[in-house]
This record gives sequence, C-alpha cells and structure tokens, in this order.
Amino acid sequence: MSAPLFSILIPTWNNLRYLQLCIGSIRKYSSHRHQIIVHANESKDGTVDWLRQQPDIEFTHSEDNIGVCYALNLSRTLVKTDYVLYINDDMFVCPGWDQALLEEIQQIGHNRFFLSSTAIEPVPQSNCAIKGDFGRSIDSFDEAALIKNFASFPMNDWQGSTWPPNLVHRDIWDEVGGYSIEFSPGMYSDPDFSMKLWQAGVRYFKGIARSRVYHFGKISTKRVKTNKGYNQFIRKWGVSSSTLTDYMLHRGQPFTGPLPEFKSPLWLRLKNLVKKISVSFRQE
Repeated sequence: MSAPLFSILIPTWNNLRYLQLCIGSIRKYSSHRHQIIVHANESKDGTVDWLRQQPDIEFTHSEDNIGVCYALNLSRTLVKTDYVLYINDDMFVCPGWDQALLEEIQQIGHNRFFLSSTAIEPVPQSNCAIKGDFGRSIDSFDEAALIKNFASFPMNDWQGSTWPPNLVHRDIWDEVGGYSIEFSPGMYSDPDFSMKLWQAGVRYFKGIARSRVYHFGKISTKRVKTNKGYNQFIRKWGVSSSTLTDYMLHRGQPFTGPLPEFKSPLWLRLKNLVKKISVSFRQE
C-alpha cells in the first residue's frame, strides 16, 4: 500500500451527516491515499461512535465545542505526512482535486507556499468561488449533476490563497505556530494564518482552479456564537483583513506568480490607523 500523500484535517461539530458525505467523497474521488484526521467537538450526534468504526480515520475529541483553532492544532499532533490540508466538514471533493494540488507542488519545487482548492458554491462567498447550485443542503444535494458538470465551469488559477481547503507544508505550519487560538471559535482565523505566513516570508499564495470542491456553506458557523474577528485582526496586525486580502494577497485576481513586496501608501496607512483607533475604544 502506498504511503499517504496529505494529512487531511477536518474539524466537525455535531455535523455527522455532512462529515460522512465529506469523507465519502475523499474516499471515492481522491487520486491518492491520504491520512484523514477528524476533531470531533462535543459529539452529541454520534460522531465519535461512528469514527471509532472507521479504520482509515484517526481522530481527536473534546467534550465541549472548542472551536476550529484548537481543533486544528490538536489534529496536527497526529499528522504523519509532509503536507497538512485543512478542509471544512461541509465540503465535497470532486475528481482529481488532489492530483491538481500534487502537480502544483511538484512544479513549485520548494515548500514555502500556501495553496487553496477552488470552491463551487450556490451563493459564492468571494470572488475566488465558482457559482454553481447543486443543492443548498445535504437533502437537496445532486451528486450526479455535480460530477457531470463540475469541470465545465470556467475558472483561472487565482492569487491570494486563504480559504479551505488549503494546503501547507508541515514545516511551515509549525514555523508559524498553526492556527491562533485567540481567534476562537474561528472567525478571521483564516486571514490571520495567511498573515502569519506572509510575515514568515511566504509569497506563493495560489488558488488552483482544477482542484475543485463543492461547499454547502456556513453549516456550523450559523449555529455558534462567533468571535469579533474583524476587530481582533486589526488590533493584532494594525491593518484590516481587507488590506491583507485586497492589497497584499490580491485575492481572486489571476495568478501571475509570487506576490511582490508590499509598501502601504500613505492613504491606506491613515485609513488603517483610524480603524485601529476606532476599534480600540469599542467595548466587547
């Protein structure tokens, strides 16, 4: 049996049916074998009982919902491969998703990169996603139609990887310390992770158009009391998350290569200063 290629981290929170669909798609549509690691928050719906019956899945468990950041960092302790891939439990991978990522890694030739797959969503949450409605819940999901049509949507490789599914080398994950627990339960932890990579000198942030997943969207986040991540990001980094995504990562723009160094213009520095001062006076 071949060694696993990626270690796939899947945080989940009482979302067993979607988790089963996600893992089923990984088993069915992956070109390579992968290590699957799940963190089960609470497990009031039988998630842990189901996981115990799956010989190809490793998992961690917390009695309470500890959020995405803690869940990912706990899952990292079980990683056995060189590559850490984070995917949401409400995603469904399409054929060839992992081969496209592998080919990109082989082409890059070094480990200082951050890659994202491209999501197909009923209502796109960003300019990085493809609009395609194959069901807005598991009950209306049309797998056959998705598999028939997923590759036909036009899309180019794009700048500014932040969104899961995202892929990073294990050494780079460790270099920046994984996901920041101050953003628990997880709002704005994705751009924070990208900013940590940027500060560590990573400049290769690429979304891979041929690596596609279907994303139902916000299945868990609409159930949880969220942190005020926008304000936390400004306090931590001194700039807004949109400064990172729009001006530093150029997220969603056609990919042209490693990102250039960023020098903030005066007007943007003043705008961020005003935002930081405004946020500092807010009571939360």
